[in-house]
Amino acid sequence: MENSNIRISRQSKATLREFADHDDSSIRKVLDEAVEQYRRNRCFQELNEGYARLQADPKAWQEELDERQLWDTAMADGLDSE
Repeated sequence: MENSNIRISRQSKATLREFADHDDSSIRKVLDEAVEQYRRNRCFQELNEGYARLQADPKAWQEELDERQLWDTAMADGLDSE
């Protein structure tokens, strides 16, 4: 595993230490998990922003809804879902 030095505030380090102590973990693991959660949040934020832009265009949004309707009917193929 690569070691990197990253400067963070004392407050952030203290918070990381508290989380690590509480979880009986390491600061590295807490930080890795925090970065992954941040990445996921950004992904969903960008997704939501994209849908907001799509909904702002009534024609494009209707096309999206029409396409969803087409896909919804694909599930009615008579096959068991199990």
